[in-house]
Order: sequence, then structure tokens, then C-alpha cells
Amino acid sequence: MNVYDSARIAELLGGQGYQTVDDPVEADLVILNTCHIRDKAAEKVYSELGRLERIRRDRGRSGAKQFLIAVAGCVAQAEGVELVERAPFVDVVVGPQSYHRLPQMLADSFQSHAARVDTEFPAESKFDHLPDIHAPPGAAGAFLTVQEGCDRFCSFCVVPYTRGAEYSRPVAAVLAEARGYAKDGACEITLLGQNVNAYHGDGDDGTPWGLARLIEAVAAIDGIARVRYTTSHPADMDDALIRAHGEVAAMMPYLHLPVQAGSDAILAAMNRRHTADVYRRIVERLRCARADLALSSDFIVGFPGETDADFRATLRLVEEVGFAQAYSFKYSPRPGTPAAALPQVPEEVKRERLAQLQDLLDRQQRAFNVAFLGRTVPVLFDRPGNRPGQLLGRTPYMQVVHASADATLMGAIKAVEIDGVGPKSLAGRLSRQAAA
Repeated sequence: MNVYDSARIAELLGGQGYQTVDDPVEADLVILNTCHIRDKAAEKVYSELGRLERIRRDRGRSGAKQFLIAVAGCVAQAEGVELVERAPFVDVVVGPQSYHRLPQMLADSFQSHAARVDTEFPAESKFDHLPDIHAPPGAAGAFLTVQEGCDRFCSFCVVPYTRGAEYSRPVAAVLAEARGYAKDGACEITLLGQNVNAYHGDGDDGTPWGLARLIEAVAAIDGIARVRYTTSHPADMDDALIRAHGEVAAMMPYLHLPVQAGSDAILAAMNRRHTADVYRRIVERLRCARADLALSSDFIVGFPGETDADFRATLRLVEEVGFAQAYSFKYSPRPGTPAAALPQVPEEVKRERLAQLQDLLDRQQRAFNVAFLGRTVPVLFDRPGNRPGQLLGRTPYMQVVHASADATLMGAIKAVEIDGVGPKSLAGRLSRQAAA
């Protein structure tokens, strides 16, 4: 979602005469679009701000023009005025729901040389004040935010506090944006939301649509060959969405469905509102709807109160379900969340558990990828490779594939015979028909 938001910010400021540059040294304005989901991500912001402050001092000594620094996103929302106190050289602090106000905030900062902070949750939707966005030239796919915020209040998570209550964009706005991406040449659309399967945007008649109906409409747009969505919550995986996995041909057979833990006691402490068996039953229904479905998930180890038995329950769930890919982390206390006030698991225990879990997940991912040796799969080429004459792309299962291919195939879906498996990617060659 930060990639999407950054693109919207660039489009917004492009209308004010700004152009992007590759090196901060060349910039008049640097915007850090930030994440607050883990403390490591938040601390990286301050490390980067220190680097930008040095550039700013060098700029001042040389007598060059003003150099503005802005912090946007969830760190800005969570820390607000405290951020300016810790980094007083920052000119603008703007939350993720208010970045449509950036042009005026920047203009005010230029004139007054005083920091501007906007971390309110405005009554109006930012999407109503943003210009149309376009896919970058040659882009094979596009992200499209359809839903923001979360009403689930998991006890470890800052999202309800930094992104606010759930909001779903109107159907017409989503479909107009998707059609624009298709016109720009993007053939894959990824629908985004902090809790995307809670989508309930109003249709033209005022009747709310669920995510399944929205996916069907996006998939029907001429030029759209692939549809994905992320990230979802098991408690919002309804019957219609499960059916869509088997009925909508453009829906990719890969789903990111976070579970976080395999222990019912820990899931309850996390306020996840589902049990491990509920998760297993959802997976079973999804695989009944589409037998070739592969799963990705999120896992947190060392959540407050997690015992050895709780952790073994997580390992057992992983072994039973099987994941093509997963993201796993040590629990990171986030200020203001209920779990942050609980007695914490020792850091060395977290490290040992994370290593054990990641070893299991890595073995599963490796086995999943090895099973593709000798298979021919459709690959959407979306970027140049590291070598001349090489392109990178993704399978329907989000695996990265590198193959020798002409640059003219960028943005095309071609059949590729898989003949190699690396730690994080596949190697292949264009099938004879594709090469012809």
C-alpha cells in the first residue's frame, strides 16, 4: 500500500511542477513514506532522517536553494509532533489519510520555515482530492487501493490507530481506476486493503458490494488477465469470496491469508477472533473451491505469554496446512497497543523460535518450488533481469522467474519451461511456442 500511496503522492506533486529524481542530493524535497508496523521499520526512519539532515547541512553551507524534508505515512501518523521534537529539521509531517493536503502544507512551509503537522483523520476522503493515477510506462501490473483501515483491533497491531476505521472506496471509483490501468497496458491488478476482504463499497445504486463481486467486475475489464488481493483476515473470508477463487478465471491461485499463530490461547490473546481449526476449515474450503491454490501467511513468534506448547501448536499448523511462502517475525511491542503492556517473552527465546519456524517455512517453500521443475507455467514478465537479454517475471503463484527473453516481451504473459530452482527464484526458458 505504501508503494501505491507513494505513486499517488508523486502524481499529486507532479501537478504542482515537481519531478522525481534518483538521488536525494539533487532534490528540493524528499518525502519519506513510512511504515510503523514494527519497531525496526520505525527506527529506520530516524536513521534515514539523519542522513538527510547531513545533506541539508551541506546544501546550506554551499548556499544552494532550500531543501525540504517531509515524513508521510504511519510513523508520521503515530508520532506526529513527537517526530518533529526528535528531528526538529523536518518540515512537514503528514498522516496517510491527509497526504492530499501536501501541496498546501509544502507551500506554507516554504513561506514560514516552520514545521507543518497534519495527523488528523479528515472527514473527507483523500481519494476525492487526488488526480487520476496512471501506470508507469511499460508496467505489467498495478496496485489499486480499494479499502483502508481496520476495525479488528488485534492486540499487537497499530493499523487501527494509524490508518483509522475501515473505509471502502465506491465501486465506480475503483473500476474507473482499474480501467485506466488496463488502458495504460497493465494486465495484472492487485486490490489492496489493510483488511481487503472486508470491502463493502457502494455500487451505483447505493447497495454495498463485497470483494467477490468487485473482483468479478475488475476481471471483466478488457485487458485484465490477472487479479490478486491482499491482505485479508480469516474472519472476513465469506462464502462468495471462497467461491470466486474457483469461478473467476483471472483470480490467481495464490492467496495471502495471515494466521499469526497456531495456538488458540495465543490467537485469543491476539484478539484474532478465530481459532486454529477455523483457519484450517477455511483453507480446506478454499482448496475445495480451487485445488491448485497455494497459500502464504504471516506468523508472529514470541507473543506475550507464548509457551513452548503454544509454539509447537504453530509448528503443527504449518506442517498440516503447508505454505508456498510466508512472512515470520519476532513479536515487536508497538506503543499504545494492548499487547505492549503484557509481560514479554525473552529475546533469546524469540530468536530460537523464529529460527526454528523459518527453517520449517523455508523447507516448505523450497519443496513447493522444486515441484515446478520440468513444468511449463505462464509467466508475466514485469522487469529487466540482472543480465543482458534477461527478463524477470512472476508465475501465478508469485514465484520470481528469470529467463532469456527479448525486451519486447515486457508486460506479456508467456509460457516458460522451468529448468532451475534457486533459494528465492526459479529459472526457465521460453517454451518453443512462446519463443516463436
